[in-house]
Amino acid sequence: MKSISYIIIIWSSLLMFSCTKDFSTINTDTNVPTTVTPDLLLSGVIRGVMSDNVGIAWGIGNLVAQYNAKIQFVNEDRYLWNEQNGVWNNTYGNYRNLQNILSMMDGDQRNTYYGVALVLKAYLFERLTAAYGDVPYTEAGKAKLDGTYSPKYDKQEDIYTAILSDLKKANEVLAISTNPIGGDMLYNGGSSAIIKWRRLANSLRIRYLMRISNKKSVSSELQAIISDPVNNPVFTSNADNAELKYLSQSPNQWPLYDARVGSFDEIRVSKTMSDRLSAINDPRLAVFGRPSQKSIANGKPVIEGIPNGLGDVPALNYNGGPQGVSRVGYTFACLVCNDAGQASPDPTAPRAIMMTYSQLQLLLAEARERGLISTGDAATFYNNGIQSNFDYWRALVPSSYGIDMNVPASYFTQSAVSYTGTSAEKLERIHFQKWIANYFTALEGWFEWRRVGVPAIVPGLNNLNGDKVPVRFIYPVIEQSLNGDNRKEAVSRQGGTDDINTRMWLIK
Repeated sequence: MKSISYIIIIWSSLLMFSCTKDFSTINTDTNVPTTVTPDLLLSGVIRGVMSDNVGIAWGIGNLVAQYNAKIQFVNEDRYLWNEQNGVWNNTYGNYRNLQNILSMMDGDQRNTYYGVALVLKAYLFERLTAAYGDVPYTEAGKAKLDGTYSPKYDKQEDIYTAILSDLKKANEVLAISTNPIGGDMLYNGGSSAIIKWRRLANSLRIRYLMRISNKKSVSSELQAIISDPVNNPVFTSNADNAELKYLSQSPNQWPLYDARVGSFDEIRVSKTMSDRLSAINDPRLAVFGRPSQKSIANGKPVIEGIPNGLGDVPALNYNGGPQGVSRVGYTFACLVCNDAGQASPDPTAPRAIMMTYSQLQLLLAEARERGLISTGDAATFYNNGIQSNFDYWRALVPSSYGIDMNVPASYFTQSAVSYTGTSAEKLERIHFQKWIANYFTALEGWFEWRRVGVPAIVPGLNNLNGDKVPVRFIYPVIEQSLNGDNRKEAVSRQGGTDDINTRMWLIK
């Protein structure tokens, strides 16, 4: 019996030694990578950020800017806002991967990925701070790196300083970078995409400088950009637009195709938009909406919007019910939301927009009219902004939709559009055209309205916010338990109440 026991012990020892000799090799799955290259991380970040832009525009941005309105489940349209955590979660989720890209560069500030990551970081955090106010920035994402689990909330003013610095640095890095970009879903990558990213960095700088132009002197920085196109290139045409094109098949389809059909039909054209664009005979209205089914049946097709902020019953019964209210345009519609006699929506037509050439031109028109820059002509910027937006939609909308995008000869000369009158009247026209150009661009329509107050956004009849348009998102409730002290300090600094009506530094 003893000899058998010894044999078992010796055999077990041999097995143990033979197993542990190659233990690490045997237990390593060669099919699972332990590192990820920056191109793979970059594509994920771009896709995540841009698809989130679509979601926040659809769910809240288009409603508060009164491009769209709701006929059912109308809480958001009535300003009964609870948490709007999508932007918050999207920012910090994607920032982890941007940090990984920046760490991979290991101090190599001549690498293209370093510059691109800085551009995306700036975009993410500007969108975040513009929506919430003070947010974690300098200590954000440092839990894994140095154990900072309760990051401080930076002041909004300081965040804008850092964002603008990052964009300036990104332009400088990309100016000397030569390695081609992979995973670039915005500009298709390669070496030729580098100049596109530089133009985006500087165009975003202009957007953000204008965003803070009521709070700080930005003239010298704006002038430095616009007067030196060699070292500070900006968008030069619609070919530079920062947008994500979708494919006809999943998983890279327009993200709203995952929503139920009823969710599409809840959101319709806002009467604010249909009235304003109809008044100037603007062809873009036919892109943003469709004739109501009732008007088609009556033989007089017309795009009829619904007022924002109606209660459930009035909204559902407005103008005789859903048949009397226009659906959103086919470019943005679900694949089966068809009207009689209309071709099915083209799934390759929708875009997720970060920034466009037309938006930039209208910002420059404002900057020139206000005397913030001395280069260029305000009227030229203005007309370019309008024309390029028409050109953009004309090129994007499929011919099968049967939409006439020809601009009437009288469009630019009518009193509501022509660049004439006092400086205040010219600025009002600029802001109105910018409002149109910002359609479906995340929260830009709302952000710009908060800054300039034009065009007017009037709370709906049955609003639940004391006849006030909300000006911010509240912080995620979970922050009270996860980062309570820092959140409390930020709330106190911004006015004492974490409320949708609390004015942050940017708009005080």
